[in-house]
Amino acid sequence: MTAIQSKECINIEGISEITIEQYFETLNTGNYEKTADLFAQNGVMHPPFESGIVGKDAILSYLHKEAVDIKACPREGASQTLEDNQTQIQVAGKVETPWFAVNVSWLFVLNENLQILDVKIKLLASPQELLSLRR
Repeated sequence: MTAIQSKECINIEGISEITIEQYFETLNTGNYEKTADLFAQNGVMHPPFESGIVGKDAILSYLHKEAVDIKACPREGASQTLEDNQTQIQVAGKVETPWFAVNVSWLFVLNENLQILDVKIKLLASPQELLSLRR
């Protein structure tokens, strides 16, 4: 997928935060090094069905193993300011893989430097839908 194709998918209604846009653009283009660089040094990624993955190196390793051939298409979001100059951003959208597509939500927490401190990725599917996704 080219950067232009990826960028067309990245139009998040209600969100204009560059870090979030870059997260989805770099993820969709397979530039996992840049995706991991968006995290704070001890940032945490919480993928579905996984324990937290801590640190840029571990996140990079995880993405190389698990994110190949996925396309994240965020649709809409909302943000709010938290204590300590942190920002929480919730995004809803869809993830497409070669095998299936599923609705997903992402809950980001950014620090004052706009680095990702934490992202929780949640599949929005019924138990029956999730069982049908098993390989």
